Amino acid sequence: MSLEPSLLQPQAQPERMVAVDLGDIDAHHCEPVAAALERFTPLSEALRPGLHVFGVRGPSRYFGGEQALSALVVSAAADAVPSASRIGVGVADGLFAAGLAARVAPQAPATSTPQAPAVEERGSCCTSTAVLVVPPQQGQHFLDSLPLTFLADPISPLFSEDGTEALLDVLWRLGVRTLGNLAALSEADVLGRFGWPGLLAHRLACGLDDRSLQVQPAPGNSAVEAEIDPPADRIETVAFMARALADDMVGRLARDGLDCVSIGIEAESDSGHASRRRWRHELRFGAADIVDRVRWQLEGWYRSPERPTGPVTLIRITPCVTALADGRQLGMWGARSEADERAARTLARVQGLLGAESVTVPRLAGGRRPTDTGRRMPLFDAATEAQAHPKRAKKKAKAAEAPWSGRLPAPSPAVVLAQPEPITVTDCGGAPVTVGGRGEVSAPPWHMTDSAGHCRAVLAWAGPWPLDERWWRPSARRRQARFQVILDDGSAHLCVLENGRWWREATYD
Repeated sequence: MSLEPSLLQPQAQPERMVAVDLGDIDAHHCEPVAAALERFTPLSEALRPGLHVFGVRGPSRYFGGEQALSALVVSAAADAVPSASRIGVGVADGLFAAGLAARVAPQAPATSTPQAPAVEERGSCCTSTAVLVVPPQQGQHFLDSLPLTFLADPISPLFSEDGTEALLDVLWRLGVRTLGNLAALSEADVLGRFGWPGLLAHRLACGLDDRSLQVQPAPGNSAVEAEIDPPADRIETVAFMARALADDMVGRLARDGLDCVSIGIEAESDSGHASRRRWRHELRFGAADIVDRVRWQLEGWYRSPERPTGPVTLIRITPCVTALADGRQLGMWGARSEADERAARTLARVQGLLGAESVTVPRLAGGRRPTDTGRRMPLFDAATEAQAHPKRAKKKAKAAEAPWSGRLPAPSPAVVLAQPEPITVTDCGGAPVTVGGRGEVSAPPWHMTDSAGHCRAVLAWAGPWPLDERWWRPSARRRQARFQVILDDGSAHLCVLENGRWWREATYD
């Protein structure tokens, strides 16, 4: 786990911020919320769909204070996304505390005491909305009772780090259950035991999140743009163009020793419409993260009332906030080489010319049948999932390696048919081979006839291996008897008997 030194350098006092949390909503809802927040400030930023932040200093003075501003914001967000199940608005010192205040606001008690922050709730038939304002310099008091797992919340700079789950697991086994328990530990002890990630977690628990929303000047040559000719009417086409731009921008900043924390994305159409939004990352932007934001913004733009009537002609990505990069130490073995980078660029170019489905990679998945365990997915989607959602990718890998009861033993088939081929398997008398309810074969397989009418003698066979899946759902239940057969031409196949019909599912090498 590598973290920015700038995140660990204490400042005088974290900035007061407003966070708007709409929970898990679709990407196309991001645009209405961003447009609604423009009533209060032109500098709102989205971390991801359903999570927006902006500085409170100027807007609170104009709209009559933090409580009044928050009430207006929650009302505007509810009008922008009526289908949201919950909407929380939090105000606190620092991005972390403000985000968690917005997260817990709909569940907070509707009472106010001198020691507790004021809470205002209002509900409707479909949306639960609430406002939680944490008084200045009371961030640590608010965080004390929150669970330790909030360190992995999307508002946290630890959210996208690979080692966060292991860090929280160790703290939990040591008896640290809340952020207050972590804050009570000695900073020196936490640093000595867990290193920089532990120190950052300790500072977050103490309410010392000093990530600023103020725009800092970025190098003048870091903005990238491209004119799309011919104009693109599909989001995927623009996303592939944005991938090349993002790689270029991130590479330029890396050469200057900088990481990108906040970006501005602009898209223009040939009808004169334009979409301009700012996005913030909880830690630092990679190329895959930038492409995700382009997709989210375009999805929301095309579904908004101000949607373009023509295809996209220009895409521009501008770094708004940068931070000093802490560098990266590559391993002695298995590090990315220059050849890997050239291959990745070439494959991305092929995808841009031929489409997302033109380049695929194998992906192992959990299951009992060969068609379930071996799948292919677009290269770009695989890389995006591995970089943007490392925890999800690890869970899928563990599911694929788990012992699945009923799975055929090794070796695995070399070729798995996309669509099983109908075949006929008969015994020595020409009668179809069947399998009884107890897994008993009516007669040894003698001949196999494929869909083209070619008949081959069966030299050897093994099975049957019964498979009974999803017996608790009659509509999805599958019952099969699987056989391995070797024909007189030397080929070996995996054949299944299902609902009285024979199929060839795979071939062994």
